[in-house]
Amino acid sequence: MEAVVTVAVDVPLIGDERHKNWAKVVHNVDTDKATGWAYDGEFVATGGIQDLDAPCVLLIYGEKGSKANPQMEARVYVVNTDGTLSQHGAATGRAWARTIRDTVAELLVSDVPAAIASREWGPELMEYADDALRTELKRREA
Repeated sequence: MEAVVTVAVDVPLIGDERHKNWAKVVHNVDTDKATGWAYDGEFVATGGIQDLDAPCVLLIYGEKGSKANPQMEARVYVVNTDGTLSQHGAATGRAWARTIRDTVAELLVSDVPAAIASREWGPELMEYADDALRTELKRREA
C-alpha cells in the first residue's frame, strides 16, 4: 500500500476575494489547449488552510481591479512534504494559461510526479540510514 503524506497548507488568495479566484491540484496538462481548461485536477479553496497530498503541483488563479477590466494573475507552486510552498512560475494578463503551461507540464514530468506516483519516499524513510536504503534498492533490483 502506498503511503500518502497529507500536509496542512496555507493556500494563498491571489487578487481580490470579490472577483474570480481558485486553486487546483494539477494532475495533467493538455498541451493542445492554451486556456485554463488545459489543466486537469481537483479544485481546492483559497485563502486558508487545506489538507493536501504532498508533493503535488498547485495552480492558483485570481483577479483584481474592476469587473470591466480585471487584472488576472496565476502562480504555480509545488507543495512540499513539510507543508511549505515553492513557487515555480507566475503569469499575468489574458494569456496567463499559455504562459505557464510549459512550466506546469515540466513540473509534472520531473521528480514531483515520481514522488506523487510512488508515495513511498515520504518522511517516514528519513529514519533509515542511507546504506540500509541502498541495500534495499539493490535487493529489489535483483
